[in-house]
Amino acid sequence: MTTSTDPTQVDDSLVALAAERLTVAAATRQPCTPLRALIGPDDVVTAYRIQERFNAARVAQGVTVVGRKIGATSEAVQKQLGVNQPDFGVLFSDMAYRDGDEISMGRLLQPKAEAEIAFFLAEDLADGPLDLAQCRAAVGEAAAALEIVDSRISDWDISFADTVADNASSGVFVLGIQRRTLDDFEPSEVTMSMSIDGEVVSTGTGAACLGDPLNALAWLAQKARAFGDPLRKGQVILSGALGPMRPLHPGARVSAIIDGVGTVSASFSMTPEVPSE
Repeated sequence: MTTSTDPTQVDDSLVALAAERLTVAAATRQPCTPLRALIGPDDVVTAYRIQERFNAARVAQGVTVVGRKIGATSEAVQKQLGVNQPDFGVLFSDMAYRDGDEISMGRLLQPKAEAEIAFFLAEDLADGPLDLAQCRAAVGEAAAALEIVDSRISDWDISFADTVADNASSGVFVLGIQRRTLDDFEPSEVTMSMSIDGEVVSTGTGAACLGDPLNALAWLAQKARAFGDPLRKGQVILSGALGPMRPLHPGARVSAIIDGVGTVSASFSMTPEVPSE
């Protein structure tokens, strides 16, 4: 099949084919070949069209949208993924876990953990300048979070278009119990330490996330509005990794401390989850 580098020339049938490839990979827990062979490695416009189709299949299965995630916000993660700009994806109700939960490795393909700040919106971010001041004012509370990124693409062999199409390489997420307001801490000044099985494997700072996690929120708010689906009150926003992501293994226990925000942890069961028919 001929690859098109012009997004205006990529028709819906190709978008549907790419989305179906991701849907099958997710359902069977069998990673698929990269999508860039279909659409081109830098075709971001078409990649978001594929993401929308892929996510629509999830909604059709009965899950609901609970928020958004921002990916590739830190230089460390960009280097790990081989990309040079952030992206965003959708958080669904069946992706959410609570602090201390056990998560079946059977629902994941190639998981990696990263620690970040989660923002809970108390106001819509749909109108106005959507600048740093407006986004700060819209945040009701914040918490420490683990994002377990995952890829439906074999061996994480991804281009930017691959990860965008794949719902920004989303897996699941875990929210800490402690809640803080932005009067309690400054997101750009926090420090983070993440451990796997008691060993520190990733460290970072708030400034590593686009200079300030609130910058990431403002970037997302503007992008989401441009795509016609602005951020809404009540949504949770994963603002992006504060340090490098690390691979997980069955039986792993992951914990993170974000100074001034809180702690969060999860364990990963060796018991496989049987895919639904």
